Amino acid sequence: MLKKAVFPGSFNPFHLGHLDILRRAARVFEQVIVAVYENPSKPLLFTVEERIELVRETVKDAQISNVQVASFRGLTVDYLKSVEAYVMIRGLRVFSDFEFEFRMALANQRLAPEIEIVNFMTGEQYIHISSTTVREIASLGGDVSSMVPPNVEAALRRRFADKTSLSTDM
Repeated sequence: MLKKAVFPGSFNPFHLGHLDILRRAARVFEQVIVAVYENPSKPLLFTVEERIELVRETVKDAQISNVQVASFRGLTVDYLKSVEAYVMIRGLRVFSDFEFEFRMALANQRLAPEIEIVNFMTGEQYIHISSTTVREIASLGGDVSSMVPPNVEAALRRRFADKTSLSTDM
């Protein structure tokens, strides 16, 4: 079994496709770090602290013991070096993901040739799920229970209930 890998992303929000990739990576590596990207210049639905907590709750509920959750800023390859991990986990769903991930892998290879990129294809039942789709459906009051873990569904309901109450108060 390989030692350590990092699964980076914004996870805004963490969904069942992410969980599928994480479960499978956790079977291959002794330790997987879910690295939640802090992007102060991009408005996100959940703060980095909220996203970390949602991932931690999901990992605990899924009983995956060899996973840590942390946040990072800056270049992903620099984060991997800082935690002495030399494998980056990335997920693939559809062909457009492949094109994006291929370009990103080439750029990362140029920046840090010692880091390997390992792509996991998500399970067929999760191909249609993206964080963008989840956010849009949830914002319109739709049912996302088949796309996200229960704790994330509850957080989405709370978040959009707050936004609805704010807009009706005006």
